[in-house]
Amino acid sequence: MIRSLVAGVGAYLPARVVDNDALASRLDTSDAWIRERTGITRRHIAADDELTSDLAVEAARRALERAGAKPAAVEAIVLATSTPDHTFPATATAVQRKLGAPIGIALDVQAVCAGFAYGLAVADSLLRLGHARTALVIGAETFSRLLDWNDRSTAVLFGDGAGALLLRADRQGGTLADRGLLATKLAADGRHYGDLWVDGGPSATRSTGHLRMNGREVFRHAVARLAESVLAVLGETGLSVDDLDLLVPHQANLRIIEAVAKRLGVPAEKTVVTVDRHANTSAASIPLALDVAANDGRLVAGRLVAVNALGGGFAWGATLLRW
Repeated sequence: MIRSLVAGVGAYLPARVVDNDALASRLDTSDAWIRERTGITRRHIAADDELTSDLAVEAARRALERAGAKPAAVEAIVLATSTPDHTFPATATAVQRKLGAPIGIALDVQAVCAGFAYGLAVADSLLRLGHARTALVIGAETFSRLLDWNDRSTAVLFGDGAGALLLRADRQGGTLADRGLLATKLAADGRHYGDLWVDGGPSATRSTGHLRMNGREVFRHAVARLAESVLAVLGETGLSVDDLDLLVPHQANLRIIEAVAKRLGVPAEKTVVTVDRHANTSAASIPLALDVAANDGRLVAGRLVAVNALGGGFAWGATLLRW
């Protein structure tokens, strides 16, 4: 059977770093307050002339380099983002052009923080069905453009960045020992549309708007859904939490990450945490975290990894893969 094999991972973070003290100088907050409630110490902010597509291209180039591949080999680009360059066309087509990739499939996926999980599922389907042999799955965000910098409840939480995986269609035996994507579970519950949203949009207000959040509801549902989604993908394969080598959750808040790991029974040494240095980069957080784990030696061939995320909507999902 065809498996979507991870051939390379790459990441890009803007040069500008904003620490908690810098935010405390303009908001009614402090480094201690932010650390205690979120675990965040700093975040990267895109330069005024950096677009989401620019971040995505840099991450994609690094994933291709690690895979030993050229842009000419890319047959599909799936870009998860809630901060596109323009309302249309898809920012994935801008990435295709800037990267120098050939004519092929290029589309955006919008599931907010769950976007990378959704993007993996879309790319995996394209490869399994034979529509492409290679696919770039990218999570890229310039969330700083959506923030109300006078709202301490949201301004301290987010950062900008991009991460990418290069997937290759690989014919394997169809066992759980195969490398690549093994299972994915996705879901959404639109009843929570107003708990994490942006109060703007071309249809509703003709303006970009700002991010708004009901933090209590997001926390409660995130812990439950993130844990459930991991158990669901494990259930698809007959594997258990004990079989996991790494849990790579969406990096929204350290308290959420720790609560999910505790509920699942995953020890701290098996949980990848980057929220302290990246903040919440929405759809970019999982590939950024995968890149960190690959660079520090925790991600090596054959390791079983679960990634999971929840975002506005609410939308959520998880993917089980063997590196």
